[in-house]
Amino acid sequence: MSLRDADLSAAFDHAASSYDRMVAVNPGYHGHLRRSARRLGLTDGGAGMRVLDLGCGTGASTAALLAVAPRADITAVDASAGMLSRARAKSWPSNVSFVRAPAERLSEAGVAGQFDAVFAAYLFRNVSDPDRVLALVRGVLAPGGRICVHEYALSGHAAHRAVWTAVCKGLVMPAGRRTGDAALYEHLWRSVVGFDSARAFAARMEGAGFSGVRVLPLPGWQTGITHTFVAQVPPSTGEGT
Repeated sequence: MSLRDADLSAAFDHAASSYDRMVAVNPGYHGHLRRSARRLGLTDGGAGMRVLDLGCGTGASTAALLAVAPRADITAVDASAGMLSRARAKSWPSNVSFVRAPAERLSEAGVAGQFDAVFAAYLFRNVSDPDRVLALVRGVLAPGGRICVHEYALSGHAAHRAVWTAVCKGLVMPAGRRTGDAALYEHLWRSVVGFDSARAFAARMEGAGFSGVRVLPLPGWQTGITHTFVAQVPPSTGEGT
């Protein structure tokens, strides 16, 4: 079953009440997010930096960013009202704010200006036009700004696809049926097997104009299944003399 746009947002709304419990049983889930957030390379706790958490869900990625950049101004965005409600209900310092908006319509929601870094966890499989969203992200980043994408993007090896399918069909999808979210977790499986390989997504980032693209593995059972992609907007060369 394929879910897109409004249907997918509604599915996330419905799953919001059980989502944190579902990810809590995923070994390494929160640790992997923190590892990817550290790979942004933000210095001095992010002091003076604007950071965009794109596709924040219930706030797990926001918490990972806050752990590594407690002094940054963090704007967390998600399209799902249910997920954002769960995120906002948690305790956050004043330098964290939440905005409801699809990734494709940031400016309409008042998310404007230039950011020093963007963190996007488990987002790009769920947008209808990844190239457009990458272009929009590039547009909100300052020259030299950094992007980190934390995503299920398979290595291309059959063994890794088999592990992903076994975990989804043996554990995740049955659990989703018990919570009434079968469509969402079937979408999770299908969205990964139908998405770019890690190499293909790196090429997509390069095609969007990002430089220094690196693909970094994550440990544990997600090796070859989940990757960190880090890159930056080329620094401005300036004009004139």
